[in-house]
Amino acid sequence: MIKVFEFSPFSENTYVIADDATNEAVLIDPGCYDQDEKEALGRFIQENNLTIKHLLLTHAHLDHVFGVTYAKRKFGVKVYLHPKDQVIYNDVPTRCVLYGLRGYEHSTIDSFLAEGDQIRFGNTVLDVVFTPGHAPGHVAFINHADRYVVGGDVLFRNSIGRTDFPYCNHADLLKSIRTKFFTLPDDYVVYPGHMEPTTIEHEKRTNPFLVMSDKR
Repeated sequence: MIKVFEFSPFSENTYVIADDATNEAVLIDPGCYDQDEKEALGRFIQENNLTIKHLLLTHAHLDHVFGVTYAKRKFGVKVYLHPKDQVIYNDVPTRCVLYGLRGYEHSTIDSFLAEGDQIRFGNTVLDVVFTPGHAPGHVAFINHADRYVVGGDVLFRNSIGRTDFPYCNHADLLKSIRTKFFTLPDDYVVYPGHMEPTTIEHEKRTNPFLVMSDKR
C-alpha cells in the first residue's frame, strides 16, 4: 500500500508505504506542518494498524521535514538522511524564521543513508540511490519488486527539481535523472515530492527540460 498526503502551504507529498503481509511500514518525508495535518497522519496509521519501522528523508529542505520531530516522537523510530544533506537540515530552523513559519521543532538525525543501502520492512525492500542536484545529499528509494520510485524533488511530471537554492547543482540534477532514473525500465512509476505521479517512459518522451537539454 502506498498512501500519499499533501501537506503544508508547499503542497509537499508525504508517503506512507506499508507491507501488506505484515503491516510494517515506512514514513517518507513527513511534511505535516500544523496540528490537523499531524493528527491526520497519526490517525491513518492507527486506523490501518500500521507499525512504522523507519522514517526516511529524500532530502532535508524544510517542506520535507516539518513533521520529523512529531513522527519521531509519535512512532518511536529513527530518522535516516544522507550525510551530505546534514548542512541543509541544520539550517532548517533559520529558514523557517526567514519564511515566517512558526512552530517548527528541530531534532537530531539518527542514522545516515548511502548508495546501495537497502531498507527492509516486512517483505518489502527499498533500494537507496544517491541522486544529488536539487540537494547535495538527495536520495531516492526504489522498489524493484513493485516497480516504483519514491523520488523526492528530482523528477516531476513534465518538470524537474529546482536548482536555485543554496547547495543545488543543475548539472548534477540532470546527471542523476539520466543515470539513476532513466536507466530504469519505462513502466516504473515515479512518486515525486510534489504533484502527481508519472512514469519513466512519459518523462523520457515528453519532459521539456530533458528533451531540450538533449538537443543542445
